[in-house]
Amino acid sequence: MKATFLDDRGVVQVSGDDARKFLNGLFTTDVGKLHPGEARFGALLTPQGKIIVDFLVTQVPATESGERFLLDVPRALAQALTDKLNIYKLRAKVAVSNLSAELGVIALWDGAAGETAGPSFTDPRHAALGARVIAPQAGLADIAAKVGAEIVDAATYEAHRIECSVPRGGLDFMYGDAFPHETNMDRLHGVDIGKGCYVGQEVVSRMHHRGTTRTRAAKVLLDGASPEPGTPILAGEKTVGTMGSAVQQKGMALVRIDRAAEAIEAGTPLTAGGLTVRIADPEALQGAPKQTVA
Repeated sequence: MKATFLDDRGVVQVSGDDARKFLNGLFTTDVGKLHPGEARFGALLTPQGKIIVDFLVTQVPATESGERFLLDVPRALAQALTDKLNIYKLRAKVAVSNLSAELGVIALWDGAAGETAGPSFTDPRHAALGARVIAPQAGLADIAAKVGAEIVDAATYEAHRIECSVPRGGLDFMYGDAFPHETNMDRLHGVDIGKGCYVGQEVVSRMHHRGTTRTRAAKVLLDGASPEPGTPILAGEKTVGTMGSAVQQKGMALVRIDRAAEAIEAGTPLTAGGLTVRIADPEALQGAPKQTVA
């Protein structure tokens, strides 16, 4: 088993008598079905259906003030999300606070985590991503020792994430500029089509039922050096996508489905910054079965 502290992740707490109802009316995932010790993948969207921030939300033991939920979020966006939720709460009986100065996220993978100190949960996006523990960075050594894990650097986890074809916001897509389906949230259990209203729901539902998604996140294979994130992917002179993160000759990219299919059918090589790029699984890019939250 491997363990690392994800220093790019922060923690936001939402608590109170109305916390569950409040979050369920905002997020793409059904917080109403969440139980203590579990987690769900979701996002807060703009009214136009684009991702403001994505996160993992877990329920932890309640207090006298009501139910409590912790959001495992990009650390750079933790305060902005806190401020946004405080704007939305109006008269709801909820309290929102950014705990990122005290708490962070430890990832455990390549083995069974078992019991750990601190709130822990299985990553709901992909079975191979393992588990997460919300705890201070100083707790990493003790947690790793308890479960018999080898402590590795965050780059090792990044390589594992890419191997699992899971995109990362801010690198593989830009917040405020991507729809959930473009980042494969529908395939990573982050969109619950049947849950009812939330911010941006109409747009997401329309894209889902009409099949109008033109762009998808996809794992790509590299023959040499890694192109910088944001580098256009070309088929001849036509842009078919944009590079995201890359580690160990594998990366993520946002790819136009139709243009990539045309290039593959025609046998036209794909390049980014003059470097050869190959789509790891063209069939999945063109339309694997949708996986929405149960």
